[in-house]
Amino acid sequence: MPLNKGDHIEKEIAGVRCRMVEENISKKRVGFLEKLLVHNGFEVKVEQDQENGDLFTVGVTDFLFNPVIYVYELRLKTLKSKIVTPAYWLQKSTDGIEKGEVDYYWDLKLD
Repeated sequence: MPLNKGDHIEKEIAGVRCRMVEENISKKRVGFLEKLLVHNGFEVKVEQDQENGDLFTVGVTDFLFNPVIYVYELRLKTLKSKIVTPAYWLQKSTDGIEKGEVDYYWDLKLD
């Protein structure tokens, strides 16, 4: 699911009801998401597209999971225990950020 859509979509993957993470993605993207989500304590299910064997669907068994919320609320950690940023989630960056580097809106001092 792209980070600009907050849809809550469920689908059965391998006989288990799952919350959709992303669909129609490459095997390389599946590997990235699977490692990241397992590292963060989610049970991941993957399904290969029947029509196009090069595309896959990824879901998690936790119905409360929503990538938009988890990424923007800084709930996910990289494999190096840094915070997952939108750029990291979208694989536009190779590293997350440290906790001290985050500017939370409630910590901002307005002059």
